[in-house]
Amino acid sequence: MPTLALCIPAYNAAWCLPRLLQSAKQQQIPFDEILVYNDCSTDDTEAVANSHGATVINGTERTWNPIGKNKLAEIATSEWLFFIDADDIMLADFTEKIQKWMLKETAPDIVLLPYQCIDNFSDEFLYEVKYDVEDLKNDSVRFTIKEKIVNFELIKKESFLKIGGFDIDSKILFIEDRAFAFKAAVNGLKFDAEANVMCIKYYTKTSMSSANLGKCFESGYYLWLKVYDVVGNKYPNEICYQLFQNAIWAGKANGWDTVKKSLELTKKINPLFLPPGSRLFLLIFKLSPFYAFYLREMILRYFS
Repeated sequence: MPTLALCIPAYNAAWCLPRLLQSAKQQQIPFDEILVYNDCSTDDTEAVANSHGATVINGTERTWNPIGKNKLAEIATSEWLFFIDADDIMLADFTEKIQKWMLKETAPDIVLLPYQCIDNFSDEFLYEVKYDVEDLKNDSVRFTIKEKIVNFELIKKESFLKIGGFDIDSKILFIEDRAFAFKAAVNGLKFDAEANVMCIKYYTKTSMSSANLGKCFESGYYLWLKVYDVVGNKYPNEICYQLFQNAIWAGKANGWDTVKKSLELTKKINPLFLPPGSRLFLLIFKLSPFYAFYLREMILRYFS
């Protein structure tokens, strides 16, 4: 039978690890390994993980998720890897559905897993993510540029190590999941996608991404710059669209330098491609892209 490692990067996760590890314990088919990378936490993350039977790997200096994930993959002895953030969970039938993928003779290198996003404190349903398999298989590179892929991937360890795992470039530190998906696609790994929701992603303002919004969007700019450097002019509109989205969200986080850089890169890639917006916005955009984004954000703040 193929083996599966649950790989959990964790920093100050004592408050949420029990929930995740309980969801692992409830599986009808147990994980072969449950590994926690303790990224120099200052709380009881190590003790909590040990008390729930996980194997803990302690970092010696704060390294953030990509490096921790790569270390987990190196240590794991299983044939398949599943990375999950410490504040998320798996549904009760997760390993049963996963095993069907692992047993396939023509199993892909990576299986994308649908998920729901829930507010951590109110339990309010926020959104659900599923994947268009036909679109994914038709052009996985284009797909990974277009789609926001975050965690929730079943990955062959051999394939993961073959491409060097997660990109540890410090400039894209806060967007490592999207960077990995693109890296895997451009290196020729084969993708597929599960049809059913498999996991719950909990939104919390204290998560690494939520607590570092400005850095996330700065990482976004550098990711799309790197993507453009790799694929050239093959996907200009798709990259420009992502840069426009990055500029919108960077503005909301007051990352105006990132807004400027994102807009300047879109002009370099395809000066004729326009962002979504009203006629008035687009008119201002043609005169001054940065001022159009700045003015729209200020108006939205005033009326919110």
